[in-house]
Amino acid sequence: MKAYIFPGQGAQFTGMGKDLYEKYPLAQELFEQANKILGFNITDIMFEGTAEQLKQTDVTQPAIFLHSVITAKILGDAFQPEMVAGHSLGEFSALVANGVLSFEDGLKLVSKRAKAMQKACELTKGTMAAVLGLEDEIVEKTCDEINGIVVPANYNCPGQLVISGEVEAINNACEAMKEKGARRALVLPVGGAFHSPLMEPAREELAEAIKDTPFNEPTCAIYQNVTASAVTMAKEIKENLIAQLTDPVKWTQTIQQMIQDGATEFTEVGPGKVLQGLMRKIDRTVPANGVVME
Repeated sequence: MKAYIFPGQGAQFTGMGKDLYEKYPLAQELFEQANKILGFNITDIMFEGTAEQLKQTDVTQPAIFLHSVITAKILGDAFQPEMVAGHSLGEFSALVANGVLSFEDGLKLVSKRAKAMQKACELTKGTMAAVLGLEDEIVEKTCDEINGIVVPANYNCPGQLVISGEVEAINNACEAMKEKGARRALVLPVGGAFHSPLMEPAREELAEAIKDTPFNEPTCAIYQNVTASAVTMAKEIKENLIAQLTDPVKWTQTIQQMIQDGATEFTEVGPGKVLQGLMRKIDRTVPANGVVME
């Protein structure tokens, strides 16, 4: 079975999407439509902007979403997913790809999500850290032992778990993880504590927008971050998408479940190769590639 996976924040690079815009009329049309929907020329930042400009959450998220979704649309009939999943923000790209959300509604929700997250970051100072070379159970137990808010946020692959929470709690957790044998415990250059309770104000704001957006029944199952299992009911998809902002991204578990359910090859749709790298660490027996454009 063919599975398509969509990257999240961190996959951006300067000049992203410019080749698509120049080569495909459909891409040009969708990028111009996106500029109108967003109310600013995101194409200018994507094609010509600095890495710093591209790193702003309210730019990064729609930029990655656009690159992924437009790539899928250019593929046309060659794009026939039998299952989809997206890492964090990538879940929105996956939902456009499997027909649950329209391009326009997907982009509006992503923009809303990015702004809501930005606001939540400004309300409470938070951060994230990558813990390498430690078993998930030890990371989870250590988070429980630390005073303050610190939780597992991204189960990226075996031996790589990102934690999220208050700055002091994260720093203390990093020290404790090193003492317990972590190869590295590294604070990440991010603007806030994504996928933690500190995102609650953003979750509430996004919940309103998601409730007001029409969701169609999907053309194939989406494996969602929150459950790491196949979901096909529009109502359930909505609930999981809302919970995603404060819950962990169970990426390792998602990929393992997709393979168990019959995925025989994975294609990453969007900028970069982050998910292909994670795939090789989760299960290198199943091929994972990027999109080959004609």
